[in-house]
Amino acid sequence: MQITVLAGLNSKFGELWDISPRDLVKEVFHGTLKNSNMNKNDIDVVFVGNMLAGTLGGQNHLGAFFAEELGLERPAIRVEGACCSGGLAVHSAVLGISSGIYQTALVIGVEKMTDHKPEKVAEALMGAGSDLERDAGASFPALYALIARAHMEKYGTSEEEMAAVAVKNHYHASLNSHAQFRNPISIEKVLKSPMIASPLKLLDCSPISDGASALILSSKSKALSLKKDDPGVNIVSSVVATDTLGLSERKDLTTLNAVVTASCKAYKMANIDPGDIDVAEVHDCFTIAEIIAMEDLGFFPRGQAGKAILEGKTRLGGRPVVNTSGGLKAAGHPVGATGVKQIVEIYQQLMGVSGKKQVKNAKIGLTHNVGGSGATAVIHILKRG
Repeated sequence: MQITVLAGLNSKFGELWDISPRDLVKEVFHGTLKNSNMNKNDIDVVFVGNMLAGTLGGQNHLGAFFAEELGLERPAIRVEGACCSGGLAVHSAVLGISSGIYQTALVIGVEKMTDHKPEKVAEALMGAGSDLERDAGASFPALYALIARAHMEKYGTSEEEMAAVAVKNHYHASLNSHAQFRNPISIEKVLKSPMIASPLKLLDCSPISDGASALILSSKSKALSLKKDDPGVNIVSSVVATDTLGLSERKDLTTLNAVVTASCKAYKMANIDPGDIDVAEVHDCFTIAEIIAMEDLGFFPRGQAGKAILEGKTRLGGRPVVNTSGGLKAAGHPVGATGVKQIVEIYQQLMGVSGKKQVKNAKIGLTHNVGGSGATAVIHILKRG
């Protein structure tokens, strides 16, 4: 399997009060189309990643909605998988092209969250949790706080190590003009920020965000006809795995089995090892989530990722460099857009067009998109050339 990324674009992420979901999607679509050397009539199918439009915006039928808005008389399908809706939309496009039914796919990820009261958004997000968790009044900060406590008890992970994740990602976001938070922070500032769900503090948590991202993916033969002298960036693995909805059914809270399963299959499909990854975008919805991701993906041994992050091993200049966009924590987390944004970021890194946050000689990248507290995981591996 080899699917080529022809172009990709992210909107600014943040509290975008003066722009509608329609305009966000139009912005990234037209920019991506322009960069792809294609006409919109060349697109065979549209996949839209979104979680909350039905609950918050009263519109569930986003495939047809955006096909009409963009003037695309093509099959158009909304894909939902909680916070990995965007990653699943990309996976769906890869499957559609790999099957031979389609040659070229448009993938859109979009979410508009800040127009609504925080308590309404929190309730909507818990639609990704289990009945037992909702009945108990749990929120996702509370669930990831349980995960953090388990990791701290088993491996001695410290609050300073979790804070180092936020510090690194804010530094990377300071180099990203599209990030929601472009302000560098210190470990002391993270540790002194208000407690949300012990041990997670405000600056351990990703924000509520608005934003959109778009990609145009194509079969290798179609891509070569458009860009004969450019080897491009190819998606060489696209794997999904699932686990239980709730934490109470899991044997070990210090790992996400869906991530381990999906990443092992993705490495095998790409014929690489974790040590071959130059740059990665991972799902740091909370700082503990990035630490666990580093271990689940095989970048560091169990219990060692927090220390490695604190020592700067995943910062620009290290390897693998993680969350050059700023991650969910600092770039923002418009949930339906996040998985698409990750692919756009890795695509730009491998093309060498990431400016101040460019990873030197990046050839292989990985994206890690998680739904809920790990019930769904999507792993993509991309290669240059």
